[in-house]
Amino acid sequence: MSIHRRFISGAFGLALAGPLAAQRTPPAPSPQRVTFNDAVAIALRQNVGVRQAQNAAALSDASVSSAKEQFLPDLRLNVSGSNNIGRNFSQTEGTIINQSTQSASTGVSSSVTLFDGFKTVASLHSAQASEDASSKDLTRAKQTAVFTVASNYVALINQQEQLRVQTENLASQQAQLDQIQRLVDAGVRPISDLYQQKASAASANLAITQARRGVELAKVDLMQTLQLDPAGSYDFAAPATSAVAVKQYNLDSLLARAYSTRPDLNAQSSRVDAAEQDVKAANASKLPTISLTGSYSTAYNSAAALSLSDQLDQRRGGSVGIGISIPIFDRGSASTAEQRAAIAEENARLALAAQKQQVALEIRRAYLDQTSAAEQLDAANAQLAAAQQAAEAALARYQAGAGTLVDVTQARASQVQAASAVATARNNLLLQQTVMSYYAGDMDPAKVRLGD
Repeated sequence: MSIHRRFISGAFGLALAGPLAAQRTPPAPSPQRVTFNDAVAIALRQNVGVRQAQNAAALSDASVSSAKEQFLPDLRLNVSGSNNIGRNFSQTEGTIINQSTQSASTGVSSSVTLFDGFKTVASLHSAQASEDASSKDLTRAKQTAVFTVASNYVALINQQEQLRVQTENLASQQAQLDQIQRLVDAGVRPISDLYQQKASAASANLAITQARRGVELAKVDLMQTLQLDPAGSYDFAAPATSAVAVKQYNLDSLLARAYSTRPDLNAQSSRVDAAEQDVKAANASKLPTISLTGSYSTAYNSAAALSLSDQLDQRRGGSVGIGISIPIFDRGSASTAEQRAAIAEENARLALAAQKQQVALEIRRAYLDQTSAAEQLDAANAQLAAAQQAAEAALARYQAGAGTLVDVTQARASQVQAASAVATARNNLLLQQTVMSYYAGDMDPAKVRLGD
């Protein structure tokens, strides 16, 4: 009886603890809402490509600062001390002494290059050109991040519209199933039509499941682009894009815009300028170098009878000198550096030519894609209108007993396919017109809007 009573008490306690625990469980946090503008701001702040380009630009800035500082004189403080034991020659006393002495010396020295064949000037110009290239690379990285965000959002919009199409198809299939059920019950239609319609409804339900998966995968792509926490919950709010106005572009105008404004093309041009300056710097290694040096120092030695302050005062002095260094034989280092710089310049020019060709091809491809997207949208709309009429006619014949369910199923499948094609074509046109400025190179990452 005791064991039985304890079991009942424990079960009663668990029954009460369950609702209490459920009440104490905090509600799940609501998903973080992310609009298109929010996504653009996050991408410009967190995208890996943008952050790497920012680091590269910072390194280029440091290189320019270092190149400018090469024009300044250096300044060194020298301090040395020694403990001499036994016979040794004291430079400060000018004689040989045989005792333990302590000595110390200190001084400052400086030198500045007066002429080095303009190597320092060429190095500065090269660093500035590289800095300009890094700045343009950063601009292009921001444009690419926004381009990716726009592409991902359009992909999400397309998947959401595909889900809407499949949801409407399922509702239509379910309504058709209910109607056939009544016809079968009335003995007007055979039972095989009911089974066939149930299969069509199940297929529509499967299509919805696949469309939902497509929506979630599109969200995952956005999370990857924005570097969001994979464990977080997000509500990506896509802007309304029901109507897309077809824009007209001129290929020659697009090419001219790209040649003048594409940041990656201008960055490569700056790298050619940097390579030219590197060649000048390498050529300067064969010219003489003239330097101005100066120093001021004093010393102390314990062997002297003078006090510390007197020695430091009497032994202070300085010097100023000009040195000329003429390279005669450097085991071919200058020639090798010059050859490497010339090859690097040639490679930079080849890369510029290839980049220009790539830009032209991208512009032509984007122009053709936009033109094709507009034509595909017109064709898809015409196909959808015809498919809707065919589906309505097939359904009317079936209801009148003059058609078969197979005809209705095929017509409805064509209608769903046409509706899906319209959504895809419309979103493809939306994307092409949104990112046309990206290919032309004049995209402002802070002002991009879907459909602009």
